[in-house]
Amino acid sequence: MIKNLTKIVSQSFKAVWSFKLRTLFCLISIALGISAVTTIVAAVEGAYKRAFEIVARFGPDSLLVFSGGEEARALGLRSKTISIDEVNDVREAFSRAYLVVPMTSARNISISYKERKYQTQVIGSTSDYSRAWSWPVIQGSDFTDEDVKGIRNVGLIGQFLMKELFGNEDPVGKFVFVKGIPVQIVGVLSERGTSPGGDNLDDRIVMPLTTVMRKIINETKYVTAFRARFIDQENLYNHAEELRIFLRLKHNLPVTEPDDFRIVTPKEIVKFLVALTGSLVTFLGITGVMSLIVAGFVLTNLFLLSVKERTSEIGIRRAIGAKKRDILIQFIGEAVIITTVGGVFGFALSLLSSNLLSYIAEFPLYFSWKAFTTGFALSWIIGIVFGLQPARRAANLNPIEAIKG
Repeated sequence: MIKNLTKIVSQSFKAVWSFKLRTLFCLISIALGISAVTTIVAAVEGAYKRAFEIVARFGPDSLLVFSGGEEARALGLRSKTISIDEVNDVREAFSRAYLVVPMTSARNISISYKERKYQTQVIGSTSDYSRAWSWPVIQGSDFTDEDVKGIRNVGLIGQFLMKELFGNEDPVGKFVFVKGIPVQIVGVLSERGTSPGGDNLDDRIVMPLTTVMRKIINETKYVTAFRARFIDQENLYNHAEELRIFLRLKHNLPVTEPDDFRIVTPKEIVKFLVALTGSLVTFLGITGVMSLIVAGFVLTNLFLLSVKERTSEIGIRRAIGAKKRDILIQFIGEAVIITTVGGVFGFALSLLSSNLLSYIAEFPLYFSWKAFTTGFALSWIIGIVFGLQPARRAANLNPIEAIKG
């Protein structure tokens, strides 16, 4: 039995090698389909892996509250609705919050050092900014509470902005001009990468909140956002709801009115990234399924032609004792061999395309054993399902008529 099976497998390999053009067309069609499917699996895994990495970086114990609700911004209404006093009230009211850090921001602010000029994002915050974001200062030192109280012109610089302005020069202690104001760089933040929305987080300068509000944006009351971190992480979503009710009461919002602020939790981060990747995954999914179906039909038609071409060979084999089962197994074996090799090429193609996808769209792809096994399982299924009809036709040929044919 084993000897007979080994002989059939050997004949399958010889047939695959003999019919090179048929094999080539089948390989190409299978490889394209498997490539699309394995890329989908890698994209889904990559999306979730990236989401949990971002949640870890965002802080699983953290809430981020933005001024201005979704509807207000859509209608072009007031975007700043949270005041410094309200942030202080939150700090006093929520005893489980070990950090409550206000922030304000201004985009496209001109910054220069010597002859180099650039436009960047300016963040105003307190001395707890780096702690609030678990974002360490790796050169120099953080600014202090005294810097905030004294409205001093000091700042922390992001890695990208540092390279743009200073190149290989050490920025600590140097002065830059932010909107014409001389600001001393006291520290350099560690590299952070990009946000879920694709913004470069290292393209920024962080300064005392009071300095930014009074000297950069001319604001005395409202902030852009604040960040709260809680001791009891397991109750984070209860705190989020309590905070929402607290702010609604502070803003005297009727029950029928929507929130005029937005609370972002780790759960929203995951939802955002999954939604962001969903459209591409759907596109790849449709493409992959269509490619596999087309590949299956290509395989079936080429094998049906092969049965006609090999009628005499099949008849001779039947005449010297080969059973229907042997012919059936041989043709299915040929199909599985071709689709398996096609699966290998498809997986290699998906690895190459992933580099292109990551380069163009910075799309998170993660190839694990799931992508590999899914690709091979599908290639075998395609080989068996779409190779079955030609295999049956070959097995059911009348030996005498086949020899004549």
